Amino acid sequence: MTNCWTDIGVSDCILIMGSNAAENHPVAMKWVLRAQEKGAKVISVDPRFTRTSAKADIYVPMRSGGDIAFLGGMIKYLVDKDLIFKDYVVNYTNAPFIVSEKFEFKDGLFSGYNPEKRTYDKATWVFERDEKGIPKKDMTLQHPNCVYQLMKKFYARYDLDTVSTITGTSTADLIKVYETFVATGKPDRAGTMLYAMGWTQHTTGTQIIRAASMVQLLLGNVGMAGGGVNALRGEANVQGITDHALLFHILPGYMPAVNAALDNLEKYNATTPKTSDPMSVNWWGNRPKYIASLLKSFYGENGTKENDFGYGWLPKLDVGQNASWLFLFDEMFNGKFSGFICMGMNPACSSPNSDKTRQALSKLDWMVDIDLFENETSSFWKGPGMDPKKIKTEVFLLPAAMPTEKEGSVSDSGRVGQWRNKACEPLGDSKADGQIVHELYMKIKDLYAKEGGAFPDPILKLKWDYAKDGKVDFHAVAKEINGYFTEDIAEHPIDKKAYKKGTQVPNFVFLLADGRTACGNWLYSGSYTEAGNMMARRNRTPVASCNIFPGWGYAWPLNRRIIYNRASVDLNGNPWDPKRAVIKWDGTRWVGDVPDNAVPPMGLPNGRYPFIMRPDGVGSFFGVGMADGPFPEHYEPLECPIEKNPLSSQRINPAIPLFKGELDKYTTCDPKFPFVATTYRLTEHWQTGLMTRYQPWLVEAEPQMFVELSMELAKLRGIKNGDRVTVSSPRGKMWAKAMVTNRIKPFKVAGQTVHLVGMTWHYGWLVPKDGGDSANILTPSIGDANTLIPEYKVFLVNIAKEERPKVDKPAPKTDAKPAPKAEAKPAPKPEPKPAPKAETKK
Repeated sequence: MTNCWTDIGVSDCILIMGSNAAENHPVAMKWVLRAQEKGAKVISVDPRFTRTSAKADIYVPMRSGGDIAFLGGMIKYLVDKDLIFKDYVVNYTNAPFIVSEKFEFKDGLFSGYNPEKRTYDKATWVFERDEKGIPKKDMTLQHPNCVYQLMKKFYARYDLDTVSTITGTSTADLIKVYETFVATGKPDRAGTMLYAMGWTQHTTGTQIIRAASMVQLLLGNVGMAGGGVNALRGEANVQGITDHALLFHILPGYMPAVNAALDNLEKYNATTPKTSDPMSVNWWGNRPKYIASLLKSFYGENGTKENDFGYGWLPKLDVGQNASWLFLFDEMFNGKFSGFICMGMNPACSSPNSDKTRQALSKLDWMVDIDLFENETSSFWKGPGMDPKKIKTEVFLLPAAMPTEKEGSVSDSGRVGQWRNKACEPLGDSKADGQIVHELYMKIKDLYAKEGGAFPDPILKLKWDYAKDGKVDFHAVAKEINGYFTEDIAEHPIDKKAYKKGTQVPNFVFLLADGRTACGNWLYSGSYTEAGNMMARRNRTPVASCNIFPGWGYAWPLNRRIIYNRASVDLNGNPWDPKRAVIKWDGTRWVGDVPDNAVPPMGLPNGRYPFIMRPDGVGSFFGVGMADGPFPEHYEPLECPIEKNPLSSQRINPAIPLFKGELDKYTTCDPKFPFVATTYRLTEHWQTGLMTRYQPWLVEAEPQMFVELSMELAKLRGIKNGDRVTVSSPRGKMWAKAMVTNRIKPFKVAGQTVHLVGMTWHYGWLVPKDGGDSANILTPSIGDANTLIPEYKVFLVNIAKEERPKVDKPAPKTDAKPAPKAEAKPAPKPEPKPAPKAETKK
């Protein structure tokens, strides 16, 4: 999130797209409703009429997969009508930058495309530069090759009729949304966009979010209170675990992972972003300080200047290797893995093409599953279609503690780290995740110490001093993450003060590249200082103008609640909107929120551009780092019901990798699978259901797998509400109860009627009995071109009423008594399970 949850409450217009916030973020949704009470307009754009739609001032249906077309049409609308926030666009974005004349776009493809590799050579995606290496600009935005004019030309194709043809949204509805949201492009107005998995889980997911960012930059909404582009995270700590390098391609704090070509620290640091423009802060230029401090945190005194602080002990990817989810399980399916540790996940239900995932697990020699309850992953070997006698995988189930049974920090969608206290001790043999990791590490370290190994140093040289009497002290871990001085410092170059060895660093500004500081994650440096645990703070005093709460928890970076906030002021540091001021230059310093760097505003002496994490210092319309093009372009989902992309001859995203073993599992325009399906979540269940399907009162509320379909499709297929139906795709089939509703309507797309059905992925075969299975049995193994997040939101299916065998019954006797009325019975309640003991299946 560029912003925090609370400042949504001062927005003038809230566009909720790719999210059902009322259902999936019901507590945080209060800030949307508070803004609405003050006069804000709430817009819901969704394939279904949801609980969010019910609260919206404007609801507009749009078929799943049409988001870039919808947003591209908005870009054209506001550019054609000259409704952009021009001072902001000219000074704070790369709209004036002049692009190389060699750059081209033709028929859905950008210059440099290699169809065999399905990748781009980006050599032409560059700016013209002057003799100092600074991009050339046309501040009038008239140069034919400036970014603004190229963008204007690019989206000229996204007229109302074309967008309506792609999205199934009427032109009247498009205009209604465009007019309402574009009205925020004025200094005294602010509009925000809220999105979730409905944007990310597409083969164009990253580009959808870029398109949204471009709209917000054109309107001057980035950096503003009540503005920004805000990701509503799917779990309480998804933000935190991403910050701490859950993903294969990053180290903690979003530093790039090491690959085999970068075999020493000097080569790694040579990849640090650079700038030739003295007006650019280029904060990523500090990366050598952060990587050195991270290494000192990992390896302590074992990491010295002579051995690059232990850099050689870091695991390294092969050059170009992609170790994301889809590739991992494809390799596992092909027998390339012997073991798998699964922690807090249930891939047997959460993975696309779940039957393939379950088969992949059967190719392992061993698997360790760390979870709260027995689940479909730990029990895959006895699931549907499995013969336990033929499965070699040895499964160990280690019971983990519930969130209430452990202490530590979680980071919410708004980047706010908040400390949670332990309410009670873990039940049975269950332990906190960190405790489990600690005990595994100590056993593994002991084995390496006794038996040696091919490369024991990465294990034996780790600094690991977080436990007392075998129990992990999570405060010690948090302090490690914050960082500390590893040597006495007589005079620090930042504040000229002395610091003792072991003293917590005040924040990441104090980190050094010479090994005198250690820090587990530079973004969280400042979260646990000598003053104490900043994440445990609970001060409710707000900054009233922008409704932020700087004394509540700790927001990275530096407790900044709204990032890029120096874009909320004009060139002299005065707020664009004084009544919603985030920061202000008082002549000598910034007041308000923690500023995005303390340098003066760019119109004053020694001033700098506001987008400090960008090497060029400005927001990007022309994004050269993307895998699938510098401008977001509409491509059809992998599986779609129409034969041709209305905008070009490139039907699907040309840069997405296709899995060769899956080609017979992909389909499009197939009469056997004529309907579009999408997946979503419910308030009553959580993720794959492990924390909710064992709760009888929640199962009573939502007892079984269902499929939501329109009245029109139900009539077409002869299906009644409550009927048991079969839903099938090229990857598998499953049963579900039909929920016939007017919340879904057929779409008119490219001149044909397109029916949509909706399903959840909260269920699994294990519990409750006769509850159904996961919708991911049906979803394809395909992902976004940049992130490889699977395309759960669009795939093709068929739906048919389940045929029951007819049973001949004898005619009733004439003197038979009338049958008693059936009593309504609640759904069967599963018995709550006690915390499991560690167990193994052989």
